[in-house]
Amino acid sequence: MKRKIKYTDEPLGDLRVVKDFLPPPEKLALKEENLKVTLSLNKTSIEYFKREAQKHHTSYQRMIRRLLDWYARQQQKSA
Repeated sequence: MKRKIKYTDEPLGDLRVVKDFLPPPEKLALKEENLKVTLSLNKTSIEYFKREAQKHHTSYQRMIRRLLDWYARQQQKSA
């Protein structure tokens, strides 16, 4: 950064306090119970998830797991 930030004591205008909407740390630390399964999937599907996972710097297995979790939640809501 070549430009220096120049701070002033100018008024900020109308301000309001926003209620804390973030979850407490103990809710973030919970780990969901996982169950290992063996599943055969189409080769082209796996290749797709591997490519997408690499683009987003994540695990293809994590992406598939989240997709299945999302699908199950949507189905439970509509049931």
